[in-house]
Amino acid sequence: MLGYTRYSRGHRNLKKFIYAITILAVILFCAVVLWHISRSRTFQFFGEVYPRVNTSEKVVALTFDDGPTNKTDEILSILEDLNVKVTFFVVGADLEKNISQGQKIVRAGHELGNHSYSHKRMVLKSYNYIRQEIERTDQMIRKAGYTGEILFRPPNGKKLFLLPYYLRQHDRKTIMWDV
Repeated sequence: MLGYTRYSRGHRNLKKFIYAITILAVILFCAVVLWHISRSRTFQFFGEVYPRVNTSEKVVALTFDDGPTNKTDEILSILEDLNVKVTFFVVGADLEKNISQGQKIVRAGHELGNHSYSHKRMVLKSYNYIRQEIERTDQMIRKAGYTGEILFRPPNGKKLFLLPYYLRQHDRKTIMWDV
């Protein structure tokens, strides 16, 4: 009887171990899947995501992320020489420090897009955090004089649930890239 009890206890422990390993494997699998979804350029759970716009014309939508920086004047000069218009996805904190650069971008006829206020990844952040990051940057973009539709590009291209949900609630598009 004593040997049977050890076997039963050992058998129960083995079952618990297998159960724990299975749970851990499922959690790891889900984490990997969610990580891949968070960085997908073509899929998000809510709203519209644009990695490209299909057109019959041979055109390129050129965008610059981050900034404005001390290189903005040089970039604007090159764009003017080439007669090219682009979208600058600006970081709100940088725009706040360099509002005159943002105003130059607008005066030159380029678009300003929102790239968040702090450029921190917006995965696993609260709804309120996401709202503040976007709205604060929108305010700076308007202060720079931009009056058009404000597009949004997630920092590092990362998004999961709450960011796309917020954007959908506010009829905003998620602009990604394909090259």
